[in-house]
Amino acid sequence: MVRAMPLRIMTREEHNISRKQVSPNTLRTLYRLHENGFIAYLVGGCVRDLLLERTPKDFDIATDATPTQIKRLFRNCRLVGRRFRLAHLHFQDEILEVSTFRALAPPEEEEIQEETGDEHRPPRHLKDDEGMVLRDNVFGTPEEDALRRDFTINALAYNIADFTIIDYTGGLEDLQQRIIRPIGDPYVRFTEDPVRMIRAVRFSASHDLAIEPATWEVLCGLSSTISRAAPARLYEEILKLFLKGSARPVFGLLGRSGLLAALFPGLGHWLQGSDVRRTFVEANLAALDRLVLGDTSPSPALFLAALFGPRLEEEALERQRDGIPHLQALDAACAQFMKEICQTVTIPVRIGGRLRGILAFQPSLHRMPPRRPTAMIRRPDFAEAMTYLLLTAGTRQENRSPLKWWEAFLANAPAALAAEPAGEAPPARQRKKRRRRRRRPASAAGQGNGPDRE
Repeated sequence: MVRAMPLRIMTREEHNISRKQVSPNTLRTLYRLHENGFIAYLVGGCVRDLLLERTPKDFDIATDATPTQIKRLFRNCRLVGRRFRLAHLHFQDEILEVSTFRALAPPEEEEIQEETGDEHRPPRHLKDDEGMVLRDNVFGTPEEDALRRDFTINALAYNIADFTIIDYTGGLEDLQQRIIRPIGDPYVRFTEDPVRMIRAVRFSASHDLAIEPATWEVLCGLSSTISRAAPARLYEEILKLFLKGSARPVFGLLGRSGLLAALFPGLGHWLQGSDVRRTFVEANLAALDRLVLGDTSPSPALFLAALFGPRLEEEALERQRDGIPHLQALDAACAQFMKEICQTVTIPVRIGGRLRGILAFQPSLHRMPPRRPTAMIRRPDFAEAMTYLLLTAGTRQENRSPLKWWEAFLANAPAALAAEPAGEAPPARQRKKRRRRRRRPASAAGQGNGPDRE
């Protein structure tokens, strides 16, 4: 049973959050809910980030209005989700997520189905045999909603009615001490939703927070259960882990906790006992972080190349030594990788194809001098392949010379592209149309090649 800490309310004069930091669409939504008699709070990570003087990536709203009431109130509302019923408000430049306050269901409600007439609805709250929450649509109070969230620092609420910060779980104190602590028993919380272990690692790395020691011990013990989460959901969580500018510290935390081996068994086995391989990957991820901090958004395919590229290139080289041509060897390595990783994390086929394209482009970039460099620049996969060359140049001496040549060439590329005709590549051969032979009537057989006779 999760118990609340003593309620703490921080007045407007005691905190640093200003309405000027909140998006106009969010403010309008909060005020409309409030003016119609509903409770309206900013909740979750946006409150945490505003208190830490960071810019939130989005704003989430919680209210006592039900999803149906929210839909009646906002014409731009779309109701989504089965596991958690949510309202999405679609504006021109953003989508706001509005949730109804939820409560932890009593044990007997987990197995009882509601009946309406002859129709049997699924239970509003449901767990599997191992305790993982499959459905949670039991509505409750603001306090109950705070207690069902993952970490204390994510359970803070900003009340639009009086601009106060409401803390039911001790999140303000943990935020001041820069500690990540689950609400309630860490074993139960991570069992209910194994993805919370990944979120703990992400917040620790991205916000420079320490995971509370007892929580870290439980997380390490349960790390192997991360594979119980849906592979498609894990893919989205992995992108959040590695594409937010803290991939390098995330990699270290995943490795020490056991989550890396559970998520990517093949990569974990390849890294085992090899400091050189680990150094390659860490350097790639550190370079990826520098791109993000420099306001460049790496693609999912580039991230996968940074994390898995060294292993795939090594495996392709081993196949080449057995006499298999380079591209065939790379294709085999990538195919085996996709088959292996999709057992835990579902990577879309098109992203896997772009990963293969980045790695397949590397020999062309290394060829000095390259063949038809201007035509190579025009290829759609050139930019990502070139960025991967940049990422790997920090640890691979053989990549520095090609990188230097291409950087010099690209500095003059606009002039080269203007001087060279757009049709530098030879035009594709047009297939000549075959003329259909006219069939001669049987009566005309043997009468020469003159016109058909009636």
